[in-house]
Amino acid sequence: MYKVAIIGAGIGAEHLKGYKANADRFDVTTICDLDAERGQALAQQAGTAHTTDFDGVLRSDVDIIDICLPPHLHFDFAAQALEAGKHVVCEKPLVASLQEADALQTISARTNCQVFPVFQYRFGTGMAQLQALQAAGLTGKPFVGTLETHWNRPASYYDVDWRGTWATERGGAVLGHAIHIHDLLTGIFGPVAQVHAMLDTRVNKIEVEDCAALSIRMENGALVTSSVTLGAAKDTSRLRLIYEMMTVESDHAPYQPAAAPWTFEARAPFKQGNIDEITTQIDNQPTGFDGMMGAIADALDAKPSAAVRLDDGRRALEFVTAVYHSARTGKAADLPLKPDHPLYASWMP
Repeated sequence: MYKVAIIGAGIGAEHLKGYKANADRFDVTTICDLDAERGQALAQQAGTAHTTDFDGVLRSDVDIIDICLPPHLHFDFAAQALEAGKHVVCEKPLVASLQEADALQTISARTNCQVFPVFQYRFGTGMAQLQALQAAGLTGKPFVGTLETHWNRPASYYDVDWRGTWATERGGAVLGHAIHIHDLLTGIFGPVAQVHAMLDTRVNKIEVEDCAALSIRMENGALVTSSVTLGAAKDTSRLRLIYEMMTVESDHAPYQPAAAPWTFEARAPFKQGNIDEITTQIDNQPTGFDGMMGAIADALDAKPSAAVRLDDGRRALEFVTAVYHSARTGKAADLPLKPDHPLYASWMP
């Protein structure tokens, strides 16, 4: 059993459900939130204690500190947790620069404590089906892909004081919303080699971007487009991936696009029956935070694990950095980015 303290009772409530789904492996012992009313409500739901004292949490016997705070607080809280000898689970965006990501890697290596960025989209039946087809050699060469993060965020969404500003949210739709589907893309197609980005603020009166159009070249040569907006009529997330041997389309659920089975259509002369034989053998898989927390427990137990690692979190931030650089220069940005890149220390304008 791993003892867990959740820091922040907003999205922390969703994390709690993931731990509860793996109750034989995790014990949430503490909810820490400065908003006493919200923190106590979640603590009551968890059947555990509430505190406003983060320093006390650091001194406690918890094994994992799960950081569910506004983005500008992530690095400091994660660093303190690692220095206290705790493993860290941290909401997206992991930190606010590649420099901070590399600093976390240094601290993690020195303290021998692991960091698990939150990318729960990777877990679910649809993703498991595609992975099984890849393992069976039934996808073939990846050609192109399209991604859609079409969500609705009205002006009232930004009534939360840390949202919509560079100082506290650290970025807009590319950083805080589409980061999930872009991580899922790299989990399927591998690393990004180049991105050309156009960004704009068209939906709400905020500082950061809420629309994006991205052209992406993967290291494997596949070409991908990504369309992002926070001005859609309803929330939809979709991946459509074209391979040599098949076309793949994800479910459209906005926050769990990999949860339900996906659609796999054979391209002649390849046979649909060969695909169906594989996909029908995949039972319902743990989804979202349920699957993510189970994978974290496997990683801590030194078992084979699909856990999202610190390197994955850094790769997601490298892509975000390249997007902001491309949008500001009007030129394609090549990856990987080195420490001498002009936005390495900060992508803030």
